[in-house]
Amino acid sequence: MLQSRPRIGRSFFRAHGLGNDYLALGTGSGPTLTPELARRICDRRRGVGADGIVVVAPDPEADARLRIFNADGSEAERSGNGVRIAALFLHRSGGARGEWVALAAGGDTVRVRVRATGREGVWDALAEMGRASFPKGPPFVAPGAVGSGGEVAVAVPSGPGASDSDATGSIRVTPVSVGNPHAVAFGSGWSDEEVERYGPLIERSEAFPQGANVQFAEVVRGGGLLLRIWERGVGMTTSSGTSACAAAAAAVRKALAPRGAVAVRLKGGVASVEVAPDWSLRLRGPIEEICEGELAQGFFRVR
Repeated sequence: MLQSRPRIGRSFFRAHGLGNDYLALGTGSGPTLTPELARRICDRRRGVGADGIVVVAPDPEADARLRIFNADGSEAERSGNGVRIAALFLHRSGGARGEWVALAAGGDTVRVRVRATGREGVWDALAEMGRASFPKGPPFVAPGAVGSGGEVAVAVPSGPGASDSDATGSIRVTPVSVGNPHAVAFGSGWSDEEVERYGPLIERSEAFPQGANVQFAEVVRGGGLLLRIWERGVGMTTSSGTSACAAAAAAVRKALAPRGAVAVRLKGGVASVEVAPDWSLRLRGPIEEICEGELAQGFFRVR
């Protein structure tokens, strides 16, 4: 059964994780956060502007319960940067009970530790993101889509990794779940043009019934990954916490990176993902405050 959309208040807090920005909004007596309203709020010319919205609500068993919405108005199961920004929002507003914040999100509880750094407005945020899995079927992957090596071949016009036997070409991706669906493509020299061209095709492939966040990953000399991201419901973005987690887990599974801390180099900076033997993941990186304010009452008018 689909959850009803939450009602929100006017106050917001905006922060980013390596350029991937979210608005944290509390629940309130304001309007329902419909897809249309979410799109207007996230619009960078006619709204506040953001890659997404995190609605922070009271919860009897955690510090808060989160609902996460993409810039296109759709709802997401999980966001690594979103949960860390929500944790910072609670610390700043006095809603956190301690250094570690427990957040109910996407049917699970995520723990986040927020600590001050030597830079004003910049915080070190470590999130325990749960365990990665490599689905071969529903709900995130269509039955029969996963082939040899745990990969899915997605047809594309042409590109790196294209199959010689397929006139249209294909890109092979590894499905990963970290509470939300991901498709990781390994290659070299991925360009922004390729990300923008192939990202939507993979995101909306029939192999991924609920869509997928797409990662274009390259193993770099000296260890770690270079990552370009096409985020479901957002598009190309400078950073994504769950994408970093998914790519690191896929690299470890394919023996392209050792277990332990994997440095993930994103367009917005470097995040660290620790991959444990049981596939549990810990995401660490900076969160930077941007601003806080209130949406004008007139902004909520039906248009």
